[in-house]
Amino acid sequence: MDRMRALKEMPDRSPRTLFREGSEALVFIPGFFTNDLIARLRSELVWRQNKIRVYGRWYDEPRLTTWYGPEYTYSGIRWPSSPLVAVLEEIAGLLAAETGFPFNSVLGNWYRDGRDSMGWHRDNEPEMDQSLIASVSFGSSRRFLIRERGGERSFEMGLGHGSVLLMQNMQERWEHAVPKTSKPMGERINLTFRRIRVKEELS
Repeated sequence: MDRMRALKEMPDRSPRTLFREGSEALVFIPGFFTNDLIARLRSELVWRQNKIRVYGRWYDEPRLTTWYGPEYTYSGIRWPSSPLVAVLEEIAGLLAAETGFPFNSVLGNWYRDGRDSMGWHRDNEPEMDQSLIASVSFGSSRRFLIRERGGERSFEMGLGHGSVLLMQNMQERWEHAVPKTSKPMGERINLTFRRIRVKEELS
């Protein structure tokens, strides 16, 4: 744990509230982590490329993904239950200490270059606790877009190395995306920590 504590940058890492309205909030913490965990995350996590169906045809998802936590299904993609490995437990512990929120799962997205992307979507599955999702970025900075569904408000930001974006109750009225880019771009690994409610909580 001492090794992971050393990743936290002490100066200029104060949370910056980008948006707050009622229970909804978007909070950015730059430089929360300073060490480069790309190699460790690449080697210690089990990555795969899923198939997605678009207008009746199957395509490779434009990124690699991984999942750790209770069983989870989204967009027809099923992930079996898998306990968090050590590096994820350590990161989740630091995030929980910062936020007071009990994360129990993480979806990882590995953007290998600017051609990899994430389309507009919401993380609003019934088993998802939408109170808080923490998005952690390592590697090259990528544009992150968020827009109000049925409204005109939108945000755009660069999620740089070591940054944390906290999305509080932002999954019903808002959707987000990571667009492709033609600019030369190094790899980026993004980890979104969540809390999945198990069957006992949903019944």
